[in-house]
Amino acid sequence: MFAALRTRNYRLWASGQIVSLVGTWMQRVAQDWLVLTLSGGNGFAVGIVMALQFGPTLLLSVWGGVLADRYDKRRLLMITQAFAAVCGLVLGLLDVGNIVELWHVYVIAFVLGCSSAIDAPVRQSFTIEMVGKETLSNAIALNSMTFNMARIIGPAVSGVLITLIGTGWVFLINAFSFTAVFGALLVMRTADLFRVERAPRAKGQVRAGFEYVLGRPDLRVLLATVCVVSTFGLNFPLSLAVLARNSFGSGADAYGLLSTMLAVGTLAGATLAARRAQAPRLRLFVGAVIGFGIFELLVGLMPNAVLVAVLLIPTGALTLTFTTSAMNILQMSVPSEMRGRVMGIYMLCFLGGTPIGSPVLGWLADVLDPRAPLLFGGVVSLATGLVAAVYLLRHNNLRLSVTRPAPGHRLPALEVLRA
Repeated sequence: MFAALRTRNYRLWASGQIVSLVGTWMQRVAQDWLVLTLSGGNGFAVGIVMALQFGPTLLLSVWGGVLADRYDKRRLLMITQAFAAVCGLVLGLLDVGNIVELWHVYVIAFVLGCSSAIDAPVRQSFTIEMVGKETLSNAIALNSMTFNMARIIGPAVSGVLITLIGTGWVFLINAFSFTAVFGALLVMRTADLFRVERAPRAKGQVRAGFEYVLGRPDLRVLLATVCVVSTFGLNFPLSLAVLARNSFGSGADAYGLLSTMLAVGTLAGATLAARRAQAPRLRLFVGAVIGFGIFELLVGLMPNAVLVAVLLIPTGALTLTFTTSAMNILQMSVPSEMRGRVMGIYMLCFLGGTPIGSPVLGWLADVLDPRAPLLFGGVVSLATGLVAAVYLLRHNNLRLSVTRPAPGHRLPALEVLRA
């Protein structure tokens, strides 16, 4: 379950990450709450700030993948971490000084989004250089465990701190937390890294990445599914903030608690993924997407915060299952010199739809009901998973086969097998 932690460089990375990610999740909750406060509870404003933060992914994530294929990933990560720390510091100082305005949050969210768009594909493709291919699947699962442990701690702590000392100090704490991962990168033993072949500098490398993905039917349907579900289904920062404030009449502590319950589920899913002996297959990915759509729809139908919190646990587990399955399939099935670009395209699909989805979902919350983003996202996710399943059964060498019943059993069992 913890095989990747035998590697010193990965231990440093994981320990630095959990500190930094706690700060990141604290800032995410504080940023959403600050926007709601400055805008008078406007869900559309939360959608706008999310669009600005994730919008740069549309233009920069694939180029981040190109940089990851060409240059030293460790040094690139040190640069992006420094930029993120500065964003938290500036926003914190503006807020603590009581001079912060909504447009300040918009601008800083956009700058942070530019840094994150480069950081994400570099970060994902750097994992294999720390642990090697044999324990890559375990390392990806442990990355998710680290991420979701921080996701449990960060929102809960942030909700309490916002109530006690305000959002500004939360941003400053996050800025300081980046020193942990920066220091981990600084003291890594570069000689122990599993260096992969770098792509030479050449024209048309972005186009080559897209051509490679389009030539793989399995990757096409996987990435298309990720794009649609993440655009409309993974809307919890917006939907839970609006639900807590406008539907249940609660404060930042309730929003932090709901976010924490979702993270409990994703941590459970990450734990199961780390214990999984075999690499995930497409059928696990598609099944998790369908299950996620069903449970998100149920979350949106719940009449009170307690039932919402309970159902967020299995919803989080299914979220983690389909995202880690997608990442494992991608990283294990592409050549090393193409991995950065493919991960850049993955991040484009995973986050690039947020500038479209967030304002739409925020608008739906304002004009219809605070539950509308969850209901709409659940329906879209469920439909997308079913379409992907049908496509794979027809076009990707999947078939339904009937196995003969064992003695004592009357009915044949149906199981999906990969040819």
